[in-house]
Amino acid sequence: MAHRILLTTTSFQDTPGEHHDLLAAQNYEIVRERGPLPEARMLELAGPFDAFLCGDDAITRAVLEKSLPRLKVVSKYGIGLDKVDVKAATALRVPVTYCPGVNHTTVAEHTFGLLFALYRHIVTETNLVKAGSWKRITGHEALGKTIGIAGLGRIGREVAIRARAFGMTVLGFDLYWDEAFAAQHGVERVGDIDTLIGRSDILSLHTNLTPETRHLINADRLRLFHRHAVLLNCARGELVDSNALATALNEGRIGGYGADVLDEEPPPADHVLLSAKNTVFTPHIGSRTFESVLRQATMAVKNLVAVLEGAQPLAQANQIQL
Repeated sequence: MAHRILLTTTSFQDTPGEHHDLLAAQNYEIVRERGPLPEARMLELAGPFDAFLCGDDAITRAVLEKSLPRLKVVSKYGIGLDKVDVKAATALRVPVTYCPGVNHTTVAEHTFGLLFALYRHIVTETNLVKAGSWKRITGHEALGKTIGIAGLGRIGREVAIRARAFGMTVLGFDLYWDEAFAAQHGVERVGDIDTLIGRSDILSLHTNLTPETRHLINADRLRLFHRHAVLLNCARGELVDSNALATALNEGRIGGYGADVLDEEPPPADHVLLSAKNTVFTPHIGSRTFESVLRQATMAVKNLVAVLEGAQPLAQANQIQL
């Protein structure tokens, strides 16, 4: 009997490339859904699958338990594991694979896209010109500005490299500090997030979402920003307190917010940040390029196939005791 796979990630499905051939060559039965799926929908689907090839779907303990005994692997397309209950998967002896090292370039480039959209009012100006207006708004340049990077993992380091190329001063905060990288690329280590905020013209978030980092940017920390500072978020929407941030933006206590992520995706029409001043949003496409999708999708398929064939995957997030 052919293995039955639930495929939910939309960029995998929508982007042409060799990953489709690689998956098709396995002769699996593929059931396609349009994620990210909430827990309720995953519970409706769970049970008759040998593997999930998933994006940011809610893979909770309840979903995992309902998927047993058939489920053999959760193959995460991408690197963020906050939607997967890895602890429960480990206890239930379900391998969780993921795809590190495939999208850092793409997300770093997108970070600067958001920065320049805000700094040069690109979205606003485009809409004005299309509406028949020729209003010219004065913007800012990146040269000489100080960027603070919260999280110096693969993506944060790529942001630092590009920031230096733009002639920016680079500050970094991370519990796990790469001294060699910092010395090579001129990144100054800052000891705490509050100091990082206070010294930055631009703060870019590249940290994982954990219970400790949820609402990392909250009402108290928003008071530390200077009024022209820009906040960028290509990590997770839950890193910021949306209500507190919207208030700060509307009161002019922060210069702008550029984000590829929100705490609800897709957001409801009345999401508090969508009507806030000086904001630019994209629909979680930071890693969605033809090049990056091919890397992520190929690795996700190889991980899935490896586990189903009893081999070692390229990257596994948990260790299963045999």
